[in-house]
Amino acid sequence: MASTQGLKMLEAKGVAVTLHPYDYDPNAEAVGLAAAAALGIDPALMLKTLMVEVDGRPACCVIPSDRQLSMKRVAAAFGGKAAAMMPPAKAEKLTGYKVGGISPFGQKRVVPTAVEVAACAAPKVWINAGQRGLLLGIAPAEGLAVLGAQAVALVA
Repeated sequence: MASTQGLKMLEAKGVAVTLHPYDYDPNAEAVGLAAAAALGIDPALMLKTLMVEVDGRPACCVIPSDRQLSMKRVAAAFGGKAAAMMPPAKAEKLTGYKVGGISPFGQKRVVPTAVEVAACAAPKVWINAGQRGLLLGIAPAEGLAVLGAQAVALVA
């Protein structure tokens, strides 16, 4: 079994997940949508991890791969005035993961995390496991609990 910091963290906390490897396409326009297509998963249940900065402070947003963040909602979710996407190099340094393989689980530095509330109603969602081409399946409630995350409206 592949072992990433995210999977080690989940195992240490006793959270059972399913693993779903797929052929990662570095040229895909939308990595999450490509992964959903490769595995035959509804894009609304295939979640992408996006690193943002709210008033200059790092935060993590997890949303369906077929949706876009509303920066206004992101700022509100984290109690800030302005939100912006984190530059890729900064996201990689902060999380310890490569872009296209960023997981909300097991990041090098713990940051506030929010998950799109619409995705939390499903019995199971798929999220990057911490390496390109590897997803994990998890119950949203378990993911929220492990991350100490809030379920809020984040998408436009």
